[in-house]
Amino acid sequence: MSNRLATEIAGLRLANPTMLAAGILGLTGSSLRRVVEAGAGAVVTKSVGLKPREGYPNPTVVQVECGLLNAMGLPNPGIHYFSEEIREAKEGGIPIIVSVYGFSPEEFAEVAGIAAEAGADALELNVSCPHVEKTGTEIGQNPQLVAEVVETVKKRADKPVFVKLTPHVTDITEVAKAAVEAGADAITAINTVRAMAINIETTWPILANKIGGLSGPAIKPIALRCVYEIFQEVDVPVIGCGGITTWRDAVEFMLAGASAVQIGTAIALKGLGVFQSITRGIDAYLRRRDFRSVTEIVGLSHRH
Repeated sequence: MSNRLATEIAGLRLANPTMLAAGILGLTGSSLRRVVEAGAGAVVTKSVGLKPREGYPNPTVVQVECGLLNAMGLPNPGIHYFSEEIREAKEGGIPIIVSVYGFSPEEFAEVAGIAAEAGADALELNVSCPHVEKTGTEIGQNPQLVAEVVETVKKRADKPVFVKLTPHVTDITEVAKAAVEAGADAITAINTVRAMAINIETTWPILANKIGGLSGPAIKPIALRCVYEIFQEVDVPVIGCGGITTWRDAVEFMLAGASAVQIGTAIALKGLGVFQSITRGIDAYLRRRDFRSVTEIVGLSHRH
């Protein structure tokens, strides 16, 4: 693949601007290696906390007309056990970004520190999970609390810190600016959108947790708007996430200001071949438009 696809985010060199999004195939070193072999430029692990967590009972995922609805409940084996998976994933030779969550700034920092020591190339702070109380969105809606989490993590871990934001705020740029002022090296936008589905025969909500997070094509216009607005207000890379299933989606996000894009639900819909499909499409677009580098189109829609 052409070197015109190469890009850099917060010191991490990516052969192409596609990344595995947190929550998909990211729970073991071997599954992360499969994504590497499929052509991703970087991978983000599933969100990991300080202690093991079982998550919610089934059903935890339901397919809806416009995407996927999930309420997994952040199941994970805990960072101490997961450190072995990080070491195995590192053998794939591309940047490994560990998604971390916590119930306090200190807990975020402790998990991040252990992940960094295990070899994480960067850390993505999940301050935006829409369906677990006292973490995620409850933190991500408060700019001051987001800043406190970032500052605490930066003191503990000497690695680039990405902050994954929730769309459930009045002004997402306020949260982004607070994160950057506190030391965030990049912003990921966005996490899933709070949503639900009801079975009309049983009359019950389908998900065991009732409320979940909607991902996939339905949230793409929301995510695109968030990336566009954030790019105008911060001077760190923005990573687009939400409904990216084709190369056209990826190019649209980059024109809005994304330096890279994360792919999640599209893997469930199209398989791992989606990474090569998207990178080939971006490369063809760049050649057709006479762009020498993918970085030339980042934020281009703002210059008109």
